[in-house]
Amino acid sequence: MMNLKKILIAVDNSTCSEKAAKTGYELAKTFDAEVALVNIIEPVPATISQDMTLAPVFLESYDNSEENSHILLREIENTYAHGVKTTYLSVMDSAAHGIIKQSDEWGSDLIVIGTYGRTGLYHFLMGSVAEHVARKSACPVLIIPNRADV
Repeated sequence: MMNLKKILIAVDNSTCSEKAAKTGYELAKTFDAEVALVNIIEPVPATISQDMTLAPVFLESYDNSEENSHILLREIENTYAHGVKTTYLSVMDSAAHGIIKQSDEWGSDLIVIGTYGRTGLYHFLMGSVAEHVARKSACPVLIIPNRADV
């Protein structure tokens, strides 16, 4: 039997991450575990030369995205936690790398992540964050498919 005490749930503002949050919190209740909600703020690709300063517009959008990240995490906790101890992890990084790094630092026993279920060329070009996390993670990864019947 797995001893799950720390469950990390990777979320963004998509329906597939809501399904992951619902499942992750259900597991947390079953195993009397605590949850960390992780939301990765992907940096806007910088195409700025060294002799130019960072535009105030960029800094403003950075603040807003961090603020929006905390709003999202709070909404997910309010909807699904029902008393489960929850930690917020909101970092700027690439999605897969950020999830794995936060999981390692927090000491997760399990990562729960949703998948968009994209196939074909898009999947080939973009890869799957869930797949990458599953391959590189030090702990088990539960991937929740984004299907209507789940």
